[in-house]
Amino acid sequence: MEFRFIGCSDLKVSIVGLGCNSFGARIDESQAIRLVNEALDRGVSLFDTADYYGKRGGSEVILGKALTGRRNEAVIASKFGLPMDEAGERRGASRAYIMQAVDASLRRLDTDRIDLYQLHVPDDEVAIDETLGALEHLKRQGKIRHAGCCNFQGVHLEAAQAAAKVRGYSGFVSCQNEYNLLARDLETDLVRSLTSHRVGLLPYLPLAGGLLTGRYLSAEDVTADSRLKSRAGIEQRYMTPGAWLQLGELNRLAMQWGRPLLDIAWAWLRSKPYVSSIIAGATTSEQLESNVSSGSQSPPLSPSELAQIDHALLLSKAV
Repeated sequence: MEFRFIGCSDLKVSIVGLGCNSFGARIDESQAIRLVNEALDRGVSLFDTADYYGKRGGSEVILGKALTGRRNEAVIASKFGLPMDEAGERRGASRAYIMQAVDASLRRLDTDRIDLYQLHVPDDEVAIDETLGALEHLKRQGKIRHAGCCNFQGVHLEAAQAAAKVRGYSGFVSCQNEYNLLARDLETDLVRSLTSHRVGLLPYLPLAGGLLTGRYLSAEDVTADSRLKSRAGIEQRYMTPGAWLQLGELNRLAMQWGRPLLDIAWAWLRSKPYVSSIIAGATTSEQLESNVSSGSQSPPLSPSELAQIDHALLLSKAV
C-alpha cells in the first residue's frame, strides 16, 4: 500500500481510503464492521464519514464501534454542515453550530479526537473567518487535528486560505471533491489553488458511480439496482450521451493496452501529485478487495498513456 501526506499536514494516509457513507444505510452494522476490519488488515488507514451519513449519525456510530481496539491504526475524517434535522435548522458553519457538531460527532465515534474535520459544503451565510476561527479553536483544544473542506471551487479555497493567513490560522489542509476520468471540472481552477496552498485533494466517486469499473459498455447495461440508478445526482451527471462517448474512448484504450479500465481509472488518479488519498466506498468484501488491489497495485500509466487519455477525452467531449 502506498502512503501519502494529506497536503502540508502530518497526516500520512493510505492512497486508498474507505468511504463510509453506506454504513447504516445501504449496509448494516455487522457488514460495515467487517468491512472496516478487512480494510485495516489490507493496509487502508483513512476512513471518511460524516455526521449526515447513515441517516444522520449512524455511520459515525458504526465506524466508532468498528474501530474498537484499533483506533490508533486509523485516521478518521468526518464532516459537518449538512442538515441534521428535518427542519434544516441544525446545520451550517457558524462557530456556535460547529462547537455543538464536533462534540456530537466525538460521542458517536467514541473517540477523543477527529483527525480531519471537514466542512461538508460551502456556507455562504457565514463568514469564512468565523468558520476557520472555530476550527482553529478545536485544534487547540485537541478535539481535531486538522481541518478540511469539501465541494469547494477555487474561489472558495482562495478566500479561505487568504483569511487564514491574515488571522494566523492553519486553514484547510485538504479538499474533498468529486474527481475521476469523467469528471474533471476542478482542473480549471481548483487544482491551481490546491498546488499553490499545498492542500491535498481527496477525490470521491473515483469510479464515477461504477461506470469506470469496465462493466458498462452502453446505457442498456445499467440495471435498475445499480448505484448509478440509486442516486439521482449521479444518474444526472453520468447517464448522458457525452459521458458515454468518453467512456467508449476509455474502453477502447483499455482494450488497446490490455488493461482493465478499473486499473486505468485508479492509476490515473494516482498519477496526480495533488491527490493525497482516493475515497472509495464499498458494500462488499469483493468491492473492497477490488479497490485495494487496483488502487495500490495497478502499474502506473506512462506519460504517453496519460497523453493519449487526455487526447481521447478531449476529442470525444468535442463531438
